[in-house]
Amino acid sequence: MIPAAIIFDFDGVIIDSESVANAALAEALTAAGYATSIDDSLSHYMGHRWDDTRLRIEARWNCVLPESFREDYRAVFQARVGEGLPEVGGVAEFLDRLPDRPRAIASSSSTQWLASNLDRLGLRHHFGDRLFSGAEHVERGKPHPDVYLHAAAEIGVEAKGCWVVEDTATGATAALAAGMRVIGLCAGSHCRADHGDRLQAAGVHHIAHDYAKVARLIGLAD
Repeated sequence: MIPAAIIFDFDGVIIDSESVANAALAEALTAAGYATSIDDSLSHYMGHRWDDTRLRIEARWNCVLPESFREDYRAVFQARVGEGLPEVGGVAEFLDRLPDRPRAIASSSSTQWLASNLDRLGLRHHFGDRLFSGAEHVERGKPHPDVYLHAAAEIGVEAKGCWVVEDTATGATAALAAGMRVIGLCAGSHCRADHGDRLQAAGVHHIAHDYAKVARLIGLAD
């Protein structure tokens, strides 16, 4: 049975950005004197909004990041992005097949980032203005459930009727705390061999390594 509503994370679920973003963060941190690998960044910081990421970095290194750090990181990221990042494989076809049910994005990224990339990829019409940011719309970011509860309220569906597509343990924890059913997606280029194990340890209900599996899980016929 197709869920009453589907809520998607964004980075690593719709746009294949996590590898680039975490490589850029690792590079910027290393340049600032805090030696960090991409695997370190993926393990410690992925899935969090920037304010929480900064606090996690400062706690891990017992430091205070300079005011310029975020702009330094953005410069490295933009240099790596080039002309833009691709969609996660299969998401466009999946969205085209998805029946006319409420859907939204609930992300740790800004709504400007969500909207601009959806427009560039030609996917904005699938979501309209149903773009919700843990950095803008709620007080607490993931792993707290707030952004998922906010998204469900805005699209008018009870949390228990929503299925979520997430790629991080941080985001999965948030969606589970909201009382939603969670598919852990392991389709982005950042997903290592143990990615599914990490998501299962977080408590997701299902694991999917591609959108074809997501389609089967929600009841779309082949």
